[in-house]
Amino acid sequence: MSNRTCLAIVLAAGEGTRMRSSLPKVLHRVAGRSLVAHVLHALRGAGGGQTAVVVGPDREDVAAEARREMPGAEIFVQRERRGTAHAVLAARAALEKGADDVLIVFGDTPLILPQTLAKLRQALADGAAVAVLGFKPADPTGYGRLVTQGSELLAIVEHADATEAQRAIALCNGGLMAFDGKQALSILDKIGNGNRKGEFYLTDAVAIARQMGLRAVALEVAEDEVSGINTKAQLAEAEAVTQRRLRQQAMEAGVTLVAPETVHLCIDTKFGKDVTVEPFVVFGAGVTVEDGATIRSFSHLQGALVGQSATVGPYARLRPGARLEADVHIGNFVEVKEALIEQGAKANHLAYIGDARVGAGSNIGAGTITCNYDGESKHRTDIGKGAFIGSNSSLVAPVTIGDGAYIGSGSVITANVPADALALGRGRQTVKEGWAQRLRNLKSLVKKKA
Repeated sequence: MSNRTCLAIVLAAGEGTRMRSSLPKVLHRVAGRSLVAHVLHALRGAGGGQTAVVVGPDREDVAAEARREMPGAEIFVQRERRGTAHAVLAARAALEKGADDVLIVFGDTPLILPQTLAKLRQALADGAAVAVLGFKPADPTGYGRLVTQGSELLAIVEHADATEAQRAIALCNGGLMAFDGKQALSILDKIGNGNRKGEFYLTDAVAIARQMGLRAVALEVAEDEVSGINTKAQLAEAEAVTQRRLRQQAMEAGVTLVAPETVHLCIDTKFGKDVTVEPFVVFGAGVTVEDGATIRSFSHLQGALVGQSATVGPYARLRPGARLEADVHIGNFVEVKEALIEQGAKANHLAYIGDARVGAGSNIGAGTITCNYDGESKHRTDIGKGAFIGSNSSLVAPVTIGDGAYIGSGSVITANVPADALALGRGRQTVKEGWAQRLRNLKSLVKKKA
């Protein structure tokens, strides 16, 4: 198929009112990627070349998402909702340019795999004019049936129009189709709207192709792959399937997931070798975990880089811009945001490090805060190599702590500290002998008088 050209038409005009959301259906996300972006990604993997995306009126947000995922995509608008064939023909200009293969896919089927789309294209290369994906659900009620004879597809019959014998057919219409590019327009232009709804059904293409003396075939796939998303419950089901796939891929690549079903991954999560992920960890978008690192339980990572042999958690949060070099330790209840933690540095518990650099080998004590926000702007804290920040210290940015410097516990540091210096920013301790006992005696006396 490498020498065959391909046009993919993505139908993304559905409103998705059952989603009960102001967000267009195809912009809802699964594993951090929009539904339509999942489809476009699969098309790219199947060797899709030219891509046309059909959107509804005033849906520049959908068009922008399509262009972001596939910059060369052409956008077409279906101004009236008159059926699936009508939606395909909204991209007539793309069809008229010609292609060997024409794939028709839906923007709300995020689980479709590239290899399945490649099989549709192979069916065309093998001589079919129309190829349709079918599946066998546990309950076929409501689905159109694929009427076959041997390897040939004779027709697609809607459930409401099917006879009892046809309703007994287990193979149902998955919706996704492929056309021989030389025949696509002639078939599509013959589709009429003489049905109950007065719409132009893409499913009629099979019977029309047969009437023209052309071959139509059906390919069976798993139900998951052709499942469309129309409700939040179906969105959650698609998320579950995607998470299973991602976890399986990670484990096959050598990642140890101690309790895989509890780990939430993002579509772009990257792992190195010999990574261990403990239970109940969430990976948001843009996370890379390098060789030998360990992510301990109940940690949340997003937009972060975890270096070789680093340890994160338990109960740690890495926010966007967190960059941990090799052998860094980020412990329980530590939050890191837009900060570089250099090799071997440690923040083992109860700290916030934001808009900062922590030098190699430095130690951040419990309760330390980089005070990076003054109510108007963010400011940076620079901590040198081998510095020791005592517990419960507040570093008021902008401020620099020199290499090897010590910050005494409980200090509020508002000025730069030279290398190898000791800085203390706290009130001097005062001790009043016997004061506590005198207070208790006074309280006891007051109670007796009352």
